Amino acid sequence: MSGAVAPAPGRPRPDASPSRGALRYWFCRLVIRLGVRGYLRIRLVDRERLPDGPAIVCFNHLNWADPLMLMATLPMSPRLFIFGPKEEDMRVGARNRIMAWSGIAVPYRPRKTDLREVSRRVESVLTAGGVLAIAGEGRIHERECELMPLSSGPAYFAIRFGVPLVPVSINGTSWLRFGGRVRVRVGEPIETTGRPTAASVAAVIDEAWARLHALVADQPDVPPPGPFGRWLTELFNDWEGPRPGVRG
Repeated sequence: MSGAVAPAPGRPRPDASPSRGALRYWFCRLVIRLGVRGYLRIRLVDRERLPDGPAIVCFNHLNWADPLMLMATLPMSPRLFIFGPKEEDMRVGARNRIMAWSGIAVPYRPRKTDLREVSRRVESVLTAGGVLAIAGEGRIHERECELMPLSSGPAYFAIRFGVPLVPVSINGTSWLRFGGRVRVRVGEPIETTGRPTAASVAAVIDEAWARLHALVADQPDVPPPGPFGRWLTELFNDWEGPRPGVRG
């Protein structure tokens, strides 16, 4: 699918309009691209697989900086948005305020009762012709070749709004070493049709997991860097439970 998603009747103008906050958005993309490429050796593989129009990108999650890797490598158009963070108020904390100012983040509240509002925000992005990137695993992990189970969200949104689901792997970010190699690789898009039933969502997310796992399965672990690289790696990482011992 290459055209924009048609807005639902009676819905207000999408709040992700390409003309809204465009200067701030392009400025942030440019700064991020220069910063990432100045610190890392990063490359995008199989770019030609990316759809020309709205899509859901489902990526693996090794580090807090993974969204920056997408912003540094994916095309400037269609406009790219990142799903998250899980925040009640984006005015709290410097990082949240910067993300809100940039217009890149699509924040949500981690409550099922917020699904309608979250869906409206996702619809706004796709209706405006944008691409929404979602960390399907939902939390970080450290093994470059592993992939945890994916949440149903990417498949649900792709089916509901009739856009492709594109698996994109990020490798090399488990440690952020200066000059380290990072590969962003685009998998074959999954076309979606019909309604987001439990069966259809499960089938699409299973296929997404298989395609994404195939992209990361051959990747070796990254050796730990020096003190600065360790500090940068863990700057915003939010481990569930104790910090994994192999990172020490």
